[in-house]
Amino acid sequence: MSKSSQGEIVKVSGPLVIAKGMRDADMFDVVEVSEKKLIGEIIEIHGDEASIQVYEETAGLGPGECVVSRGTPLSVELGPGLIGGIFDGIQRPLETLVEMEGNHIMRGAFAPALDRDKEWEFQAVKKEGDRVTAGDIIGVVQETEIMEHRVMIPPGKSGVIREIRSGTFKITDVVAVLEDERGESQDITLIQRWPVRIGRPYREKISPSAPLITGQRPIDTFFPVAKGGTAGVPGPFGSGKTVIQHQLAKWAEADVVVYIGCGERGNEMTDVLMEFPALYDPTTGYSLMKRTILIANTSDMPVAAREASIYTGITIAEYFRDMGYSVSLMADSTSRWAEALREMSGRLEEMPGEEGYPAYLGSRLASFYERAGIVHCLCSEDEERVGVLTAIGAVSPPGGDLSDPVAQSTLRIVQVFWSLDSNLAYRRHFPAINWLTSYSLYQTKIDSWLDDNIAPDFSKLRIDAMTLLQEESELEEIVRLIGQDALSDGDRLKLESARSLREDFLHQNSFDEIDTYTSMHKQYMMLSLVMLFYYEAQKALANAADFDEIMKLPIRHDIARFKYVPEQEVNRWYELRKETLLAEMGELTN
Repeated sequence: MSKSSQGEIVKVSGPLVIAKGMRDADMFDVVEVSEKKLIGEIIEIHGDEASIQVYEETAGLGPGECVVSRGTPLSVELGPGLIGGIFDGIQRPLETLVEMEGNHIMRGAFAPALDRDKEWEFQAVKKEGDRVTAGDIIGVVQETEIMEHRVMIPPGKSGVIREIRSGTFKITDVVAVLEDERGESQDITLIQRWPVRIGRPYREKISPSAPLITGQRPIDTFFPVAKGGTAGVPGPFGSGKTVIQHQLAKWAEADVVVYIGCGERGNEMTDVLMEFPALYDPTTGYSLMKRTILIANTSDMPVAAREASIYTGITIAEYFRDMGYSVSLMADSTSRWAEALREMSGRLEEMPGEEGYPAYLGSRLASFYERAGIVHCLCSEDEERVGVLTAIGAVSPPGGDLSDPVAQSTLRIVQVFWSLDSNLAYRRHFPAINWLTSYSLYQTKIDSWLDDNIAPDFSKLRIDAMTLLQEESELEEIVRLIGQDALSDGDRLKLESARSLREDFLHQNSFDEIDTYTSMHKQYMMLSLVMLFYYEAQKALANAADFDEIMKLPIRHDIARFKYVPEQEVNRWYELRKETLLAEMGELTN
């Protein structure tokens, strides 16, 4: 821990404040600026002058005002009370601040992130005399109806438990006392702090191999993200980035969701704040907020706070990962986070990189995404625990230009690329994920998982379907030149079957009660029925069936309606339609 230091302001330039007399301060120390105690962070030191990134509005500050270092890096409070919380970019609890200040929160307003007065029921799982090490779970707190908060030994601490008791405690109360190797006592409370710019430690990182099931057909079947993987969602305004992020937050197979609204428009963040408490998780029957943490940092808040928000969010996510949970983190959007980097870089008069972004943009993005993964958590060797953190970031390049530095830097880092297409969005095809430009580098491993766990021919169907979509793109070029009538019946069948894939499988209505989520089993059934029609139609054409008669078959309407069939009726519905399809095709060739 660094020593406290006091200096005075010599220059104010937007969110950048330069103070002298800060010789005793360290890089990334948190400081209080002026009598208003505005929160800032030291980002550069030259001699006794410190450049400070201020996370609140700096209007009215001037030279001569005081700056005091707290002597600690920017950190988050970790403990019971996080789930269901709504925080700003530096983990101030917004609901508490509204109660204190009203709707217009004054500069310098402060409240601890976690409620100091609330009492929690702590149930010890270790006993006196047990030897514990960093990461070991010593007790649990039932934080919400569906979330068990596991109280762990903080990193860097270990020893023998000399005292531990179950009961009702505030988060600052001592629940256990350790005696370390030197015979010194260490108090363990329900709260711990961790600096946001340093990843929490773990024993070992594991290669991802199983899919993160999201219930979104274009993602799960064609461009899956692995549990513990990374994904980027670039797209222009209006292409559905935020809706996809909301869908993933609602439906992704995760125990905990951390949603970071990083510089989003206020109305979009309001939608999240209003919608999530009203939405019910079908697997638990409780509100989604019972397993969600929101970091709300809208575009009208001070720009510098965006820079801290994604680090605040991912540190909280790592904390729940260390408990052995599967955590999904949504960052919406990293482009506006990068704008904060560009703003501060310009104020610091650094040599700009492409389009004014700092030259270290790529490394900063990489340091964020590399904190995702599947890990063997820090704990005793006899207490094996695996945690998962999946990171998904939206990118908002101007006009959807994928040559934008933020989009390009993201593409070089993430393993999954969901390319949102304004043309698809204009045609009201949502999710507007372009199947020709998107990709997943986890595909091979996840194909094996799907073949082993869902159906042995899942990957074959997916490959055939993707081939069909690619051939459709090539045939459309020919159609534009010479018209559809010049195509053979086989090529016309490819166009019609690809259209069925697009409209009946890839198109998914996020606002329909049934279509909003599709299980992997139903996805397989739907894809199987679409492709079965294509395979059987090919055979029928080979046996001299009339193309127009094939296209008029009633089964095509049933295939289109499959997406609206409830999950519990899928098997019966599929078997009946499969029989009908084979019968109708058989009649054409008899």
